[in-house]
Amino acid sequence: MSEKSNPSPNLSEQDVITWLKAHPNFLKDNPDMVDILHPPKQNGGKGVVDFQSYLIERLKADKTEAIETARGIVETARHNMNNQTRIHAAVLRLLEAPNFETFIDSLTGDLTALLDVDITTLVVESDGDKIPQIATAGLRIVPEGTLGKWLAGKPILHQSDIGGVEAIYGAGASLVRSQVLLKIDIGPGAPPAILAFGSRDPNQFQPGQGTEQITFLARVIERLFRSWLGDTTE
Repeated sequence: MSEKSNPSPNLSEQDVITWLKAHPNFLKDNPDMVDILHPPKQNGGKGVVDFQSYLIERLKADKTEAIETARGIVETARHNMNNQTRIHAAVLRLLEAPNFETFIDSLTGDLTALLDVDITTLVVESDGDKIPQIATAGLRIVPEGTLGKWLAGKPILHQSDIGGVEAIYGAGASLVRSQVLLKIDIGPGAPPAILAFGSRDPNQFQPGQGTEQITFLARVIERLFRSWLGDTTE
């Protein structure tokens, strides 16, 4: 008959003690049991500190912290991989555009779904006194100098818990609670431009987020713009 490793509910404390004495490696083989056991506090008399209990509690806390840290790293890696997949899909969609009009439509339409945001617009400064009326959905024209004020010298601006700006999102501004503004250098002689991604989630975009993947997308968009507009300079 094989020996049972799980004590029966009918066993007495002495039976458990006897069983543990016969299996001195029990805690070594089952380290998770340490988390649910309560070791006795040593009474060393007045003024004597029980370092053994303190160290055990500290080890339990350190283990919990290590588990949470590892879980956070895994979640971050999964999130970054998901974002990378979305960026790659967006780039492929832009490369498939057969003409410039389709490219603009993909830029301001398809990217919204592919990047899991609620609204995407291309904002271009007017280099004259009059702002032309553009009927193309997703394309916004603003007065000269506006983008510099918004970006404050930064190539990428993440903002959380905000209200959307009508000059950027038009009628969709009321949906926007967080955004990322991405500077787009179309080429020499071209007016300043930004690509704006808005989300109804106030925490989807936050200051301090990584910019490597979104920067890669910006560089691809810039090269495609120059290719469509006949500018091959870098």
